[in-house]
Amino acid sequence: MATVTTPLKTENVKGLTVRENGTSVGRSDVSSLLSHVQLIGSLPKRAEELLSRVVRALSFNKIIMADSADVNVTPVVSSQPPGKEEQGGGEGGEGAEKDAGGGLTDAQTEKDAGGGLTDAQTEKDAGGGLTDAQTEKDAGGGLTDAQSELLERCLHSLKHAKNDSHTLAALLLITRMCPASQLDKPTLRRIFEAVGLNLPARLLVTAVREGDNSSLPPHELLSLGTALLAALSTDPDMASHPQLLATIPLLLGILANGPVNQQKQAAQVGEMGQNPDWKVQSAASSTTESNPANVAKSAGEGKTSKQKGDDCSEGNRVSASQETSPSSKLDEAMAADCYQVLTAVCALPKGPDQLLSRGAVPSLCQAVEQNQTLSHKRGLALLGCLLSGKNKDKVWSKHPAELLTLLARLSKDFCQARDQTRLDMCAQLVQFLPPVGVAVESEELKGVVARVWGALRPMLQAKLTPRQIGPILVLSACLLDLYGWELVGPPKFCCLLVNRACVEVRMGLEEPPGNDLSPELQQTLTGCYRIMEAAIEQACCLGVSQTTALPQSSVSSLSLQQSRQVLGVLEEAFSALMYHLQQVDPSRYDDPFIFATFRSLCSWLAEETSCLKEEVTRLLPFLIGYSRSHLQAESPEQGLSGWMAEMSVREEREGWTGREALRYLLPALCHLSAEEGPRKVLLTLDTPALLVDFLSQCWTSLKGKSGVASARDPSMETACSALLNFTVTEPERVRKDPCFRTLEALLSEALPVLVHKPRLVVLAANYCTLGLMIGRLKSAPSGSVEAGQKRFFSTALRFLLSALESGSSHGPVRVSPSWEESWDEAAELWRLCLQALGGCVRAQPWITTLVRDEGWLKHTLTMLSQCNALPDQHTQEALEEALCAMAGQCPVCELEIGDMMRNDKGALSCMRNLKKSVVVK
Repeated sequence: MATVTTPLKTENVKGLTVRENGTSVGRSDVSSLLSHVQLIGSLPKRAEELLSRVVRALSFNKIIMADSADVNVTPVVSSQPPGKEEQGGGEGGEGAEKDAGGGLTDAQTEKDAGGGLTDAQTEKDAGGGLTDAQTEKDAGGGLTDAQSELLERCLHSLKHAKNDSHTLAALLLITRMCPASQLDKPTLRRIFEAVGLNLPARLLVTAVREGDNSSLPPHELLSLGTALLAALSTDPDMASHPQLLATIPLLLGILANGPVNQQKQAAQVGEMGQNPDWKVQSAASSTTESNPANVAKSAGEGKTSKQKGDDCSEGNRVSASQETSPSSKLDEAMAADCYQVLTAVCALPKGPDQLLSRGAVPSLCQAVEQNQTLSHKRGLALLGCLLSGKNKDKVWSKHPAELLTLLARLSKDFCQARDQTRLDMCAQLVQFLPPVGVAVESEELKGVVARVWGALRPMLQAKLTPRQIGPILVLSACLLDLYGWELVGPPKFCCLLVNRACVEVRMGLEEPPGNDLSPELQQTLTGCYRIMEAAIEQACCLGVSQTTALPQSSVSSLSLQQSRQVLGVLEEAFSALMYHLQQVDPSRYDDPFIFATFRSLCSWLAEETSCLKEEVTRLLPFLIGYSRSHLQAESPEQGLSGWMAEMSVREEREGWTGREALRYLLPALCHLSAEEGPRKVLLTLDTPALLVDFLSQCWTSLKGKSGVASARDPSMETACSALLNFTVTEPERVRKDPCFRTLEALLSEALPVLVHKPRLVVLAANYCTLGLMIGRLKSAPSGSVEAGQKRFFSTALRFLLSALESGSSHGPVRVSPSWEESWDEAAELWRLCLQALGGCVRAQPWITTLVRDEGWLKHTLTMLSQCNALPDQHTQEALEEALCAMAGQCPVCELEIGDMMRNDKGALSCMRNLKKSVVVK
């Protein structure tokens, strides 16, 4: 049978004594004090005060949990000072102790609760057992025997309460008799479990649906309900309970729209019976009613209330008469309780997903836009958490309009803020910028970025302390990621930005060894690295070709003198990076900041290795050692792998594998392996074996993705290029080093698979070139040819054959469709393969048999005789060299080539060296 929500009901509990200002007042009916729906007549003043005291007293749990070291949630303390909360606040604080205590002395309560408390016991426990002096003495030292006995009875009463009056009276007695400092976590857990989530959930439902039948305003019901939820949410088990999660949409609606009257609120909710998470059982009655409105479905979708003050403390206590009309003010205490619940949920392992799936982002954005209470202080912080890490991509893809509007609002506030406030807002603004991969390409975003740059320019030109300039440089780096240098400003300012980033790097890294960098400084330096990398990209593009049309930007407008100045300060900054990395101990290899520093230096080395050559060569042992440490680690490093997983924006992005460090170093290794001095150092560090290990791991990963469209991995191609440099320049090392035998086995396994993947033509061409270059250094086998070697050469011949095909009759040779898209990158490799094939034929004559058997020779000769021209002169020279080698090593091949050339047709007739080889007159 489905469990339904029922309104709160109470029974009469006699024997409550209230003291106001020391004056004894007669006993009153608890139903008139603590009932929340069936209230008869107007709410007495002292009852309203007592109810308010209950709300404030319940927040003692939040204060206790804030002191607990093992709770990861930042709890929200009530708006009242802690001292007032623990003292009860308001009038009649002392009387409330006996008042609440007397509520459990009724005979019916004693019977229902299994023993209850007698008047005398309550007087003794509450009066004589808890003097101010003793409470003060016992603070932080645990409960006294009398308090412990009272607590046990109250817990028993909570579990066996017949109605809501008993529950609230017992709970109030606990809050008054057991000070916050004397309750440990297990005791709090027992209280939480005894109270449960039924009561606060029914308070919220009652406020939404049945305010018409109660003289107690819905605001008071919401206030007590949210206060209870906030207290319970400090326990992670309670925060993750489906029943609490089901209240999230209503809490979000309160924060976004304000505490609207019950008619408007009721109009905003749907059928709650459709939500399986929302199952609230009455603690007072088994009478079933029709399913109430689904609070969790659309509580926040109604009309928004107009409000102009944020984080205001006015209106924290709204009278019953005020609640009869729609209220646009959300008092700070209720807002803090709502944010406490949401923050506690967000801190759970899957908490952000729970909030995102229940509409947290649109509601919180609306709260900020409406300037609702605590929306800037608490709402923006919560949104920042939801937009961190992997969620950022997903959230921006789902809610681009709301987040762009929020960003525009924040950027406007940023531009209008005064100096110190603007400095403080830099870090906040970074959180709300869209991720680079899914940046909202719109004129509005472009305008936002341009306005922020306009506000940053005078800030960067001012005199700033290191602590002040850090957030500015980090924000600048993030803006560069979005639109590059296009919107930064005039060339002079671009030079200033790069210069200030480089100065901060030099000041931060050129410290004596042993000085630890603070987290704030590491954050600043990481932002500086990104500015330096962006400057490298532009400066090197300008230096590569002055004729290439580049996108117009401030940096592309730099004068020659300014460009030299930029390169000069970059060189000094990267010298500081190398100095810092020289001091790094292997025990710090899993430090994310070391990885960021390493990556930034690699971006410089990828473009420029001629500068600081001696320093770079001295640093090679660290660079290779760092890369090898991560690549060959037996298990992923917890520090770095966790950080990478958290910082990764794209969900589909592969997690930390250990190969990332070497990926960044590979372009530099290509340059360095081509120079004799650095290459000798690399060989002493066994770098070829490291590259072979990298290719092996990448191939294993690629094989595991069978059935999925294979994405191109440029790092594998770059590793092949570095190995190719070693193969060409160090033939003796290739013949003797066992790692090259391992490489041959890998190539013979991989190439037959790669040739059937159209997207990986360039990688296949690299593998083919590398294998043939190694093959030309080997001598002919004394016995039978190995199967793997034969398979590689057969595949290589078919692969090379597929690149060109005959065009129209007597027209030029054309590139085949499977190669056409990649021809610009693969053409040079294809020609290098043909040259290497000629070397392989001379070194291992048995290959000529494969050349004929695989049809390569016949197809090539036919194509050349039918077409009148080749794509370019280099292609003709490469083909001619391969044919000459075959004619020189194989009489049968020589005869076939000679017969075809005597016809004197097509492009074949232009190969003069080939004619001489086959003695064609």
